[in-house]
Amino acid sequence: MRPAPVRRKGGAYPRRPTGVRFPGRMRRLTLNYLKTESGAGLLLLAAAALAVVIANSPDGDRYFAFAAAPIPVRIGAFAETLSLAGWVKTALMPVFFLVLGMQIKFELLRGELSNPRRLALPAAAALGGLVVPAVVFLAVNRSAGAPGVWPAAGATDLGVALAVLALVGPALPSSLRVLLMGVALADDLVALAVGAAFSADRLNWGMLAGAGVVLAALALLSRWRRAPFLFYAAGFVLVWGFVLKSGLDVSLAGVAAAFTAPIGMRRPGHESTLKYFMDSLHPYVAFAVLPLFVFTAAGCSLRDVSLADLTKPVPLGLVLALWTGKPLGVFGFSWLATVLKLARRPTGAAWAELLGVAMLCGVGLTVSLFLVALTPGPGGREQAAVRLAILAGSVLSAASGAALLSWAQGRRTTWGEDAVLGRP
Repeated sequence: MRPAPVRRKGGAYPRRPTGVRFPGRMRRLTLNYLKTESGAGLLLLAAAALAVVIANSPDGDRYFAFAAAPIPVRIGAFAETLSLAGWVKTALMPVFFLVLGMQIKFELLRGELSNPRRLALPAAAALGGLVVPAVVFLAVNRSAGAPGVWPAAGATDLGVALAVLALVGPALPSSLRVLLMGVALADDLVALAVGAAFSADRLNWGMLAGAGVVLAALALLSRWRRAPFLFYAAGFVLVWGFVLKSGLDVSLAGVAAAFTAPIGMRRPGHESTLKYFMDSLHPYVAFAVLPLFVFTAAGCSLRDVSLADLTKPVPLGLVLALWTGKPLGVFGFSWLATVLKLARRPTGAAWAELLGVAMLCGVGLTVSLFLVALTPGPGGREQAAVRLAILAGSVLSAASGAALLSWAQGRRTTWGEDAVLGRP
């Protein structure tokens, strides 16, 4: 029954009952976000290709000098000098992880993943997407110890993966896009936390306490529905500064601050404050922050890398983990959860289509490059080999997934959905 309208100035409108959700509207919000994300993924691919081309051109030295140019910043008692690439990673990427954290919170509370029955499959797939790639990487590197770059094997670049899916399978079920989003968000968050823990220097507990106090203040601020947005921005900057000086990676500041954003409406009839923050920041992150990071991080000189460098345990382990470990984990755990009746296959999707999405989960690119940048290690040829391995594993995963999904869409067009799904 439709709620009775409430008379207000300028006419009447229906009052939204407290606690009532609108699944159709929330589904549209999720799919609209995915369309924007997939469009931005093409820009990331272009940024990565441009970086590699320029790095291996006659102007390659200028590219590396541009990325390494020192930039001092002093604001009152705060003083820090980093390279351009360092500032992009330290000052801009936390905003990406802020949006990532808000997207996770929104999907868990109001979006496609708020239904426990729909959450089971992405949760199982995400677990497999973390465990199996780690096992593959560590198996290849068992004689070389356990290098701290292995969390990069569990990451997924959601934008690029969605862009490939949108190009080769626009008519495939939207449930596959939602599954891909759930796996990418969960795996990126866990891989980030593990990578940041491995890269942590000696911790400054006083600074961590300061970050905790500000986060607590932000959590209290979320109870004030009409709190000025400037307060949230100032709180995030303070958390970022405290975490920067604490020894932890500042990407964690973005994720932690995201979970303090209020999910409720600022005013009756308005959208969620969390959704408003996410939508406001997402275009800047998708079309500026991430392409700039990829451009400064993906460039590697092929003159410094030989085939022998790529067959060393760390680069080879990354390629195999992304290209084979990731799809095996995502698809295998999804199949197992379905067989055990813990979850259901995505609505309207065939197993071959699910395998194609699992292959796209191996596109690490942005997040994998970020996690490798967190890990202090050797530079020069070894660092170039690791970056090239991430690019190679991502390209192989994208190409394999695109080929299978393109075949799957063609089969749907020829045979029809009922025949593909085995329905009479």
